[in-house]
Amino acid sequence: MSTVLITGASRGIGRATAKAFANSGWDLLLISRSGDDLEKLIKEIDNKKIKIFYKSIDLSNHKEISKGIVELMKNGLVPSVLINNAGVAWTGDLLSMPLEKWEWIMQINLTSIFQICSEVVPLMRKKGGLVINVSSHASRNSFSQWGAYCVSKAALASFTKCLAEEERKNFIRACTLTLGSVNSSLWESDTVGMQFDRDSMLSVDQVACELLHLANQPNNQTVEDLTLMPSAGAF
Repeated sequence: MSTVLITGASRGIGRATAKAFANSGWDLLLISRSGDDLEKLIKEIDNKKIKIFYKSIDLSNHKEISKGIVELMKNGLVPSVLINNAGVAWTGDLLSMPLEKWEWIMQINLTSIFQICSEVVPLMRKKGGLVINVSSHASRNSFSQWGAYCVSKAALASFTKCLAEEERKNFIRACTLTLGSVNSSLWESDTVGMQFDRDSMLSVDQVACELLHLANQPNNQTVEDLTLMPSAGAF
């Protein structure tokens, strides 16, 4: 039986991914800020043969992460796949952005992933494993009003490459899933003030399918960076 740890699991891509992996028989370790939403998700998952454990962790608070991960891992399950999916955005002029918003984005989109990997990857080394970091085509492009988001995703892509290089000797693979626009709960956030044609975007189920595909790779191969774009274009 394989185990996956998913962050941002209660909504959007994370929620769809948890269901996809559960339907494929994976045991689940789930993280989200909302424990109530995680409980609702678990009730919706119709697979009594798998194990599911969850922990409510606010990834914007760096002091919560290490303790929360340790508590989650007390169940004895060690993930063979870690999916860092949680992410946030803020739209507005880059240099007019409040410092606390900059730090908030960097904490959730980048630093929390460093913290989670620091806790989880050492546990994965005994049997090897895969880290998948969910990124954006904003990591390769500049978009007006999305500056901090672009910077955080570019840094995440670099972090993933460095992690893959350092952990290769420990049989840990790391890859990035680079996404175009996805019809997810991101667009309903009060920190995102832009709207696009969401019907032309990728669905969260399409993204979940690709994450499952990446997770099911043989141990002797790695897709280092998979780019998934809507055929209608970025937005």
